[in-house]
Amino acid sequence: MNPVPRRISPAVLAEVLYLVNLLLAPGLAFLALLVLFRRHRASADALTRIHVRQSFAASVVAGMLLVVVPGLIALTGDLSRPGIWTLLLLYFVSCHAGLVMLGVLALARALAGKPCAYPLPGALR
Repeated sequence: MNPVPRRISPAVLAEVLYLVNLLLAPGLAFLALLVLFRRHRASADALTRIHVRQSFAASVVAGMLLVVVPGLIALTGDLSRPGIWTLLLLYFVSCHAGLVMLGVLALARALAGKPCAYPLPGALR
């Protein structure tokens, strides 16, 4: 006997899209997350509202941390020096790994039906 498949909650979908944005399809998953955010940002379900807002804000911050900061390092540093490349590589790998771990934690909390707060400054916290 096949069990009836459960529908994925928007909270879980938001966290999955955050991870897909970081790991598989950066841009495309962000657009899907933006659509989900616009659709559910004022949801009556508090869990959905929290996870959708948090994952969208975390994706924006992650984009800045992974694109803008390395760009500034590259613009201000001398790219002919190996030390700058080492700094860029260490920054990107450690920052990306930390963001992925936070996303996995948030996904686990969404699957458990619990709220999660990324350590983000700002109003979407």
